[in-house]
Amino acid sequence: METNPDTKRAVFPGSFDPITRGHENILRRAAGLFDEVVVAIGVNQDKRSMFPLEQRIAWCEATFADLDNVRVDRFEGLTADYCRSIEAGWLIRGVRNGGDFEYERTIAQMTKYLDDGLETLILFTDPEHAPISSSVVRDIVYHGGEVSRFVPDAVDLGSGGTKR
Repeated sequence: METNPDTKRAVFPGSFDPITRGHENILRRAAGLFDEVVVAIGVNQDKRSMFPLEQRIAWCEATFADLDNVRVDRFEGLTADYCRSIEAGWLIRGVRNGGDFEYERTIAQMTKYLDDGLETLILFTDPEHAPISSSVVRDIVYHGGEVSRFVPDAVDLGSGGTKR
């Protein structure tokens, strides 16, 4: 990994269970602002995911394969610690609505307590993606619904939520 102190490196953390078009919208816009953006998939042993970690990594890698300054990684523990370990000075967070904003504001303020050199950049998703969340997509998949319009083209959910 490049250790040039002038590199503007950002982390876009999340579970991406699964990645949605809203996530993709935020990341593609953020990629134009930074030298490198790391899609950091958090591993929480206490949280049960619908999709295996390796599958989520593969979906993210395929979704952003066309962007030279984006890479996908996994991490455990505090996001601020992970950012410090890869010398990232920025956190990217996406917001869909007022509820998201309040939550993200609290997280950003707490992050400043943990690492006052880490800045949080909050981007509002484009309006057409505002109602999309991973939890809603998971619920639709669980009930056998069609989700292709809510997830990037690289996401193939097989049966239940099949890409057609």
